[in-house]
Amino acid sequence: MEEVTQAEESGLQELVEEMQDSQKKILHELRKVIVAQNEVIEQLLISLYVGGHCLITGLPGLAKTLLVHSVAQTLGLTFKRIQFTPDLMPTDITGTEIIEEDPATGRRRLEFIPGPIFANVVLADEINRTPPKTQAALLEAMQEREVTTRGITYKLDPPFFVLATQNPLELEGTYPLPEAQLDRFMFNIMIDYLPAEEEVEVVKRTTGEPPEGIAQVVSGEEILRYQELVKKIPANEEIVRYAVQLTGATRPGDGSQHDFVNEWVRYGASLRASQYMVLGGKARALLKKRFTVSTEDIRALAKPVLRHRILTNFHAESEGIQPDDIIERLLKAVPPPQSGL
Repeated sequence: MEEVTQAEESGLQELVEEMQDSQKKILHELRKVIVAQNEVIEQLLISLYVGGHCLITGLPGLAKTLLVHSVAQTLGLTFKRIQFTPDLMPTDITGTEIIEEDPATGRRRLEFIPGPIFANVVLADEINRTPPKTQAALLEAMQEREVTTRGITYKLDPPFFVLATQNPLELEGTYPLPEAQLDRFMFNIMIDYLPAEEEVEVVKRTTGEPPEGIAQVVSGEEILRYQELVKKIPANEEIVRYAVQLTGATRPGDGSQHDFVNEWVRYGASLRASQYMVLGGKARALLKKRFTVSTEDIRALAKPVLRHRILTNFHAESEGIQPDDIIERLLKAVPPPQSGL
Protein backbone atom coordinates (compact mmCIF):
# COMPACT_ATOMS: atom_id res chain seq x y z
CA MET A 1 0.00 0.00 0.00
CA GLU A 2 3.01 2.32 0.39
CA GLU A 3 3.30 2.65 -3.38
CA VAL A 4 -0.35 3.64 -3.66
CA THR A 5 -0.07 6.18 -0.82
CA GLN A 6 2.90 7.90 -2.43
CA ALA A 7 1.14 7.94 -5.77
CA GLU A 8 -1.98 9.41 -4.22
CA GLU A 9 0.14 12.24 -2.83
CA SER A 10 1.13 13.12 -6.40
CA GLY A 11 -2.42 13.14 -7.71
CA LEU A 12 -3.19 9.43 -8.15
CA GLN A 13 -6.44 9.64 -6.18
CA GLU A 14 -7.73 12.39 -8.46
CA LEU A 15 -6.95 10.31 -11.55
CA VAL A 16 -8.65 7.26 -10.02
CA GLU A 17 -11.81 9.28 -9.39
CA GLU A 18 -11.64 10.63 -12.94
CA MET A 19 -11.37 7.10 -14.34
CA GLN A 20 -14.34 5.91 -12.28
CA ASP A 21 -16.35 8.94 -13.38
CA SER A 22 -15.49 8.18 -17.02
CA GLN A 23 -16.72 4.63 -16.52
CA LYS A 24 -20.06 5.94 -15.27
CA LYS A 25 -20.37 8.25 -18.26
CA ILE A 26 -19.58 5.45 -20.73
CA LEU A 27 -22.12 3.15 -19.06
CA HIS A 28 -24.74 5.91 -19.16
CA GLU A 29 -24.26 6.33 -22.91
CA LEU A 30 -24.20 2.58 -23.61
CA ARG A 31 -27.45 2.09 -21.71
CA LYS A 32 -29.19 4.18 -24.38
CA VAL A 33 -28.87 1.27 -26.81
CA ILE A 34 -27.59 -1.80 -24.89
CA VAL A 35 -29.89 -3.70 -22.52
CA ALA A 36 -28.31 -5.73 -19.65
CA GLN A 37 -25.06 -7.56 -20.64
CA ASN A 38 -23.38 -6.07 -17.54
CA GLU A 39 -20.57 -8.61 -17.41
CA VAL A 40 -19.89 -8.28 -21.13
CA ILE A 41 -19.64 -4.49 -20.90
CA GLU A 42 -17.40 -4.67 -17.82
CA GLN A 43 -14.97 -7.01 -19.57
CA LEU A 44 -14.93 -4.82 -22.68
CA LEU A 45 -14.14 -1.71 -20.62
CA ILE A 46 -11.40 -3.56 -18.73
CA SER A 47 -9.75 -4.46 -22.04
CA LEU A 48 -9.84 -0.77 -23.05
CA TYR A 49 -8.31 0.38 -19.77
CA VAL A 50 -5.57 -2.25 -20.08
CA GLY A 51 -4.94 -1.69 -23.79
CA GLY A 52 -5.79 -5.24 -24.81
CA HIS A 53 -7.60 -6.50 -27.87
CA CYS A 54 -10.94 -8.22 -27.48
CA LEU A 55 -12.71 -11.09 -29.24
CA ILE A 56 -16.50 -11.18 -28.90
CA THR A 57 -18.17 -14.50 -29.71
CA GLY A 58 -21.88 -15.11 -30.19
CA LEU A 59 -24.59 -16.14 -32.60
CA PRO A 60 -25.82 -13.65 -35.23
CA GLY A 61 -28.30 -11.07 -33.97
CA LEU A 62 -26.97 -10.70 -30.42
CA ALA A 63 -25.80 -7.08 -30.89
CA LYS A 64 -22.06 -7.82 -31.02
CA THR A 65 -21.42 -5.21 -33.71
CA LEU A 66 -23.77 -2.71 -32.07
CA LEU A 67 -21.92 -3.04 -28.77
CA VAL A 68 -18.49 -2.39 -30.31
CA HIS A 69 -19.75 0.51 -32.43
CA SER A 70 -21.49 2.04 -29.42
CA VAL A 71 -18.34 1.82 -27.28
CA ALA A 72 -16.35 3.46 -30.07
CA GLN A 73 -18.87 6.32 -30.20
CA THR A 74 -18.27 7.12 -26.52
CA LEU A 75 -14.52 7.49 -27.16
CA GLY A 76 -12.84 10.42 -28.89
CA LEU A 77 -10.98 8.05 -31.21
CA THR A 78 -10.86 7.30 -34.91
CA PHE A 79 -12.97 4.24 -35.76
CA LYS A 80 -12.90 1.90 -38.76
CA ARG A 81 -14.96 -1.18 -39.48
CA ILE A 82 -13.66 -4.06 -41.60
CA GLN A 83 -16.27 -6.55 -42.77
CA PHE A 84 -14.44 -9.87 -43.08
CA THR A 85 -15.54 -11.94 -46.07
CA PRO A 86 -14.05 -15.00 -47.85
CA ASP A 87 -12.59 -12.81 -50.63
CA LEU A 88 -11.00 -10.19 -48.35
CA MET A 89 -7.29 -9.74 -49.07
CA PRO A 90 -4.52 -8.82 -46.56
CA THR A 91 -3.90 -5.52 -48.38
CA ASP A 92 -7.59 -4.63 -47.88
CA ILE A 93 -6.69 -4.45 -44.16
CA THR A 94 -3.16 -3.09 -44.01
CA GLY A 95 -3.15 -0.89 -47.09
CA THR A 96 -1.60 -0.99 -50.53
CA GLU A 97 0.82 0.90 -52.76
CA ILE A 98 -0.28 2.72 -55.88
CA ILE A 99 1.70 4.35 -58.65
CA GLU A 100 1.55 8.15 -58.49
CA GLU A 101 2.82 10.38 -61.30
CA ASP A 102 4.32 13.77 -60.54
CA PRO A 103 2.60 16.14 -63.00
CA ALA A 104 5.59 18.51 -62.97
CA THR A 105 8.34 16.00 -63.74
CA GLY A 106 6.35 13.11 -65.16
CA ARG A 107 8.18 10.72 -62.83
CA ARG A 108 6.28 7.87 -61.27
CA ARG A 109 6.65 6.67 -57.72
CA LEU A 110 4.99 4.24 -55.37
CA GLU A 111 2.85 5.77 -52.63
CA PHE A 112 1.48 3.81 -49.67
CA ILE A 113 -2.25 4.21 -49.08
CA PRO A 114 -3.05 3.23 -45.46
CA GLY A 115 -5.79 0.66 -44.96
CA PRO A 116 -8.52 0.66 -42.32
CA ILE A 117 -6.11 -0.84 -39.74
CA PHE A 118 -4.79 2.72 -39.32
CA ALA A 119 -7.38 3.77 -36.76
CA ASN A 120 -7.56 3.84 -32.97
CA VAL A 121 -10.50 1.42 -32.75
CA VAL A 122 -10.78 -1.26 -35.44
CA LEU A 123 -13.90 -3.39 -35.59
CA ALA A 124 -13.00 -6.69 -37.26
CA ASP A 125 -16.55 -7.81 -37.96
CA GLU A 126 -17.11 -11.57 -38.34
CA ILE A 127 -13.36 -12.12 -38.33
CA ASN A 128 -13.70 -15.89 -38.76
CA ARG A 129 -15.51 -15.59 -42.11
CA THR A 130 -12.22 -15.04 -43.91
CA PRO A 131 -9.39 -17.59 -44.43
CA PRO A 132 -6.37 -17.70 -42.08
CA LYS A 133 -4.06 -15.91 -44.55
CA THR A 134 -6.14 -12.75 -44.33
CA GLN A 135 -6.77 -13.13 -40.60
CA ALA A 136 -2.99 -13.20 -40.12
CA ALA A 137 -2.70 -9.71 -41.65
CA LEU A 138 -3.73 -8.41 -38.23
CA LEU A 139 -0.93 -10.17 -36.32
CA GLU A 140 1.82 -7.56 -36.57
CA ALA A 141 -0.58 -4.70 -35.92
CA MET A 142 -2.04 -6.38 -32.84
CA GLN A 143 1.30 -7.30 -31.29
CA GLU A 144 3.72 -4.57 -32.39
CA ARG A 145 1.26 -1.72 -33.05
CA GLU A 146 2.82 -1.25 -36.49
CA VAL A 147 2.46 -2.37 -40.09
CA THR A 148 5.35 -3.31 -42.39
CA THR A 149 5.07 -3.28 -46.16
CA ARG A 150 7.95 -3.57 -48.67
CA GLY A 151 10.43 -3.24 -45.80
CA ILE A 152 8.98 0.04 -44.53
CA THR A 153 7.38 0.11 -41.07
CA TYR A 154 4.46 2.41 -40.30
CA LYS A 155 3.57 3.04 -36.67
CA LEU A 156 -0.06 2.97 -35.52
CA ASP A 157 -1.24 5.88 -33.40
CA PRO A 158 -2.00 4.97 -29.76
CA PRO A 159 -4.32 3.99 -28.29
CA PHE A 160 -4.97 1.07 -30.63
CA PHE A 161 -7.61 -1.62 -30.13
CA VAL A 162 -8.82 -4.47 -32.30
CA LEU A 163 -12.33 -5.43 -31.23
CA ALA A 164 -13.29 -8.48 -33.25
CA THR A 165 -16.60 -10.30 -33.47
CA GLN A 166 -16.93 -13.92 -34.51
CA ASN A 167 -19.67 -16.47 -34.98
CA PRO A 168 -19.44 -19.95 -33.43
CA LEU A 169 -17.26 -22.23 -35.52
CA GLU A 170 -20.09 -24.71 -36.00
CA LEU A 171 -21.76 -22.29 -38.41
CA GLU A 172 -21.26 -22.76 -42.14
CA GLY A 173 -18.58 -20.65 -43.81
CA THR A 174 -16.43 -19.99 -40.75
CA TYR A 175 -12.71 -20.60 -40.29
CA PRO A 176 -10.94 -21.16 -36.97
CA LEU A 177 -8.54 -18.37 -36.04
CA PRO A 178 -4.83 -19.34 -35.92
CA GLU A 179 -3.65 -20.09 -32.37
CA ALA A 180 -1.01 -17.34 -32.59
CA GLN A 181 -3.68 -14.78 -33.36
CA LEU A 182 -6.07 -16.03 -30.69
CA ASP A 183 -3.31 -15.56 -28.13
CA ARG A 184 -3.08 -11.86 -29.04
CA PHE A 185 -6.62 -11.26 -27.79
CA MET A 186 -6.78 -10.40 -24.11
CA PHE A 187 -10.36 -11.63 -23.72
CA ASN A 188 -12.78 -13.88 -25.53
CA ILE A 189 -16.12 -12.49 -24.39
CA MET A 190 -19.15 -14.73 -24.85
CA ILE A 191 -22.52 -13.15 -25.63
CA ASP A 192 -25.57 -15.35 -25.13
CA TYR A 193 -29.32 -14.91 -25.51
CA LEU A 194 -30.98 -12.50 -23.08
CA PRO A 195 -33.58 -13.58 -20.52
CA ALA A 196 -37.18 -13.16 -21.73
CA GLU A 197 -37.90 -9.91 -19.85
CA GLU A 198 -34.73 -8.24 -21.12
CA GLU A 199 -35.47 -9.42 -24.66
CA VAL A 200 -38.91 -7.82 -24.36
CA GLU A 201 -37.19 -4.55 -23.43
CA VAL A 202 -34.92 -4.80 -26.49
CA VAL A 203 -37.88 -5.38 -28.81
CA LYS A 204 -39.75 -2.41 -27.31
CA ARG A 205 -36.76 -0.12 -27.76
CA THR A 206 -35.95 -1.19 -31.29
CA THR A 207 -39.52 -1.04 -32.61
CA GLY A 208 -40.39 2.37 -31.20
CA GLU A 209 -38.87 5.83 -31.46
CA PRO A 210 -35.16 5.91 -32.39
CA PRO A 211 -32.96 6.00 -29.27
CA GLU A 212 -31.11 9.12 -28.21
CA GLY A 213 -27.73 9.49 -29.88
CA ILE A 214 -24.59 8.35 -28.07
CA ALA A 215 -22.26 11.16 -27.02
CA GLN A 216 -18.47 11.14 -26.86
CA VAL A 217 -17.50 11.24 -23.18
CA VAL A 218 -13.84 10.14 -23.05
CA SER A 219 -10.83 11.27 -25.08
CA GLY A 220 -7.91 9.24 -26.39
CA GLU A 221 -5.51 11.11 -24.09
CA GLU A 222 -7.62 10.12 -21.07
CA ILE A 223 -7.61 6.46 -22.13
CA LEU A 224 -3.81 6.51 -22.33
CA ARG A 225 -3.61 8.05 -18.84
CA TYR A 226 -5.91 5.37 -17.45
CA GLN A 227 -3.74 2.65 -19.01
CA GLU A 228 -0.70 4.06 -17.21
CA LEU A 229 -2.71 4.30 -13.98
CA VAL A 230 -3.71 0.63 -14.15
CA LYS A 231 -0.05 -0.45 -14.26
CA LYS A 232 0.63 1.40 -10.99
CA ILE A 233 -1.91 -0.62 -9.02
CA PRO A 234 -0.07 -3.20 -6.86
CA ALA A 235 -0.70 -6.93 -7.11
CA ASN A 236 0.34 -9.05 -4.11
CA GLU A 237 2.90 -11.74 -5.02
CA GLU A 238 0.45 -14.42 -3.84
CA ILE A 239 -2.12 -13.09 -6.31
CA VAL A 240 0.42 -13.16 -9.16
CA ARG A 241 1.40 -16.72 -8.22
CA TYR A 242 -2.29 -17.70 -8.20
CA ALA A 243 -2.72 -16.37 -11.75
CA VAL A 244 0.41 -18.25 -12.85
CA GLN A 245 -0.81 -21.46 -11.17
CA LEU A 246 -4.19 -21.23 -12.90
CA THR A 247 -2.50 -20.74 -16.26
CA GLY A 248 0.00 -23.55 -15.65
CA ALA A 249 -2.78 -25.90 -14.60
CA THR A 250 -4.29 -25.68 -18.11
CA ARG A 251 -1.22 -27.34 -19.63
CA PRO A 252 -1.27 -31.13 -20.03
CA GLY A 253 1.83 -33.21 -19.49
CA ASP A 254 3.61 -35.55 -17.14
CA GLY A 255 3.84 -32.84 -14.49
CA SER A 256 0.12 -31.99 -14.54
CA GLN A 257 -1.61 -32.47 -11.20
CA HIS A 258 -5.05 -32.74 -12.77
CA ASP A 259 -6.04 -35.90 -14.65
CA PHE A 260 -8.96 -34.19 -16.40
CA VAL A 261 -6.53 -31.74 -18.01
CA ASN A 262 -4.47 -34.58 -19.46
CA GLU A 263 -7.66 -36.29 -20.58
CA TRP A 264 -9.30 -33.31 -22.32
CA VAL A 265 -6.67 -30.69 -23.23
CA ARG A 266 -4.36 -30.74 -26.23
CA TYR A 267 -2.62 -27.42 -25.55
CA GLY A 268 -2.88 -25.09 -22.58
CA ALA A 269 -2.60 -21.35 -22.12
CA SER A 270 0.54 -19.29 -22.70
CA LEU A 271 2.33 -16.79 -20.47
CA ARG A 272 0.12 -14.04 -21.88
CA ALA A 273 -2.81 -15.51 -19.95
CA SER A 274 -1.11 -14.86 -16.60
CA GLN A 275 -0.13 -11.35 -17.68
CA TYR A 276 -3.65 -10.48 -18.81
CA MET A 277 -5.27 -11.93 -15.69
CA VAL A 278 -3.11 -9.72 -13.48
CA LEU A 279 -3.42 -6.62 -15.68
CA GLY A 280 -7.16 -7.14 -16.04
CA GLY A 281 -7.39 -7.70 -12.29
CA LYS A 282 -5.75 -4.31 -11.70
CA ALA A 283 -8.26 -2.55 -13.94
CA ARG A 284 -11.18 -4.42 -12.37
CA ALA A 285 -9.99 -3.53 -8.87
CA LEU A 286 -9.98 0.16 -9.80
CA LEU A 287 -13.46 -0.04 -11.30
CA LYS A 288 -14.61 -1.68 -8.04
CA LYS A 289 -13.00 1.19 -6.08
CA ARG A 290 -10.16 -0.90 -4.66
CA PHE A 291 -6.43 -0.20 -4.75
CA THR A 292 -5.10 -3.74 -4.86
CA VAL A 293 -5.92 -6.89 -6.84
CA SER A 294 -7.93 -9.58 -5.06
CA THR A 295 -8.53 -13.28 -5.65
CA GLU A 296 -12.04 -12.32 -6.77
CA ASP A 297 -10.61 -10.26 -9.64
CA ILE A 298 -8.48 -13.14 -10.93
CA ARG A 299 -11.32 -15.65 -10.67
CA ALA A 300 -13.78 -13.28 -12.37
CA LEU A 301 -11.48 -12.91 -15.38
CA ALA A 302 -10.26 -16.51 -15.65
CA LYS A 303 -12.86 -17.58 -18.21
CA PRO A 304 -12.56 -14.68 -20.69
CA VAL A 305 -8.75 -14.85 -20.48
CA LEU A 306 -8.35 -18.63 -20.70
CA ARG A 307 -11.22 -19.99 -22.79
CA HIS A 308 -9.68 -19.19 -26.20
CA ARG A 309 -6.23 -20.33 -25.08
CA ILE A 310 -7.29 -23.87 -24.12
CA LEU A 311 -7.37 -26.21 -27.11
CA THR A 312 -9.40 -29.30 -26.35
CA ASN A 313 -8.73 -32.72 -27.88
CA PHE A 314 -10.94 -35.36 -29.47
CA HIS A 315 -11.92 -36.88 -26.12
CA ALA A 316 -13.29 -33.57 -24.85
CA GLU A 317 -15.15 -32.89 -28.08
CA SER A 318 -16.71 -36.38 -28.10
CA GLU A 319 -17.91 -35.85 -24.52
CA GLY A 320 -19.17 -32.33 -25.16
CA ILE A 321 -16.61 -30.78 -22.83
CA GLN A 322 -16.03 -27.06 -23.48
CA PRO A 323 -13.07 -24.92 -22.29
CA ASP A 324 -15.39 -23.18 -19.80
CA ASP A 325 -16.13 -26.57 -18.19
CA ILE A 326 -12.41 -27.18 -17.74
CA ILE A 327 -11.86 -23.71 -16.29
CA GLU A 328 -14.72 -24.27 -13.81
CA ARG A 329 -13.02 -27.43 -12.56
CA LEU A 330 -9.65 -25.68 -12.35
CA LEU A 331 -11.11 -22.86 -10.26
CA LYS A 332 -12.27 -25.50 -7.79
CA ALA A 333 -9.06 -27.55 -7.97
CA VAL A 334 -6.41 -24.80 -7.73
CA PRO A 335 -6.41 -23.41 -4.18
CA PRO A 336 -6.59 -19.59 -3.95
CA PRO A 337 -4.24 -17.62 -1.68
CA GLN A 338 -5.18 -18.00 1.98
CA SER A 339 -4.89 -14.27 2.50
CA GLY A 340 -7.80 -13.71 0.07
CA LEU A 341 -6.22 -10.49 -1.15
